[in-house]
Amino acid sequence: MRIAVVGGTGDFGLALAQRLVEAGEEVVIGSRDAERAEAKAAEIGAEGAANADAVRDAAIVVLAVKAEAALATAEGLREAIGGTPVLSVASDLRFTKSGVFPSDEERSIAERTQELLGAPVCAGLHSLAAASLAHGRADGDALVCGDDAEAKELALALAAKVVTGRSLDAGPLASARALEGLTAVIVNLNKRYKGHAGVEITGLP
Repeated sequence: MRIAVVGGTGDFGLALAQRLVEAGEEVVIGSRDAERAEAKAAEIGAEGAANADAVRDAAIVVLAVKAEAALATAEGLREAIGGTPVLSVASDLRFTKSGVFPSDEERSIAERTQELLGAPVCAGLHSLAAASLAHGRADGDALVCGDDAEAKELALALAAKVVTGRSLDAGPLASARALEGLTAVIVNLNKRYKGHAGVEITGLP
């Protein structure tokens, strides 16, 4: 399938795009700067384009920009995205001297993105870090949630290609609040133990 990675010139977006290219997917990297997108895309065998051009004709759009830019980027691409499913991977975190905490916002970035777009939004990949994806498929499982069954199937299929474990349906989009908060836990673990933590779900058939 054709996958657009908006924010694909960043560390996470580029690593994700590279894994998807290696899995045989058709990937287009999006950026506000088309020339930068084309240059980065050439490094991994993908296409590059300005964000609005990248999302057109995609089967699914991965919104991989930083959390602080996620909502504004989604709103600016509303018309170009149309009804194309979106996978939101950002987590709104608070960095303090005592550790990393989830945002005080009641709703997740994914839920707020859903309100801005006319397209179905899923959330996922929050347990994966750029460093984990940079050298191959990330260890562990990938969790995806969403309210639209068809969009979720696309997101689960995408996620399965970038982890060593399974791609698991974590329920409705409201679960994105927990998934985004999980990122804070993982960042704290990585800082404390100087590693690249992932998540593995046990006890499932």
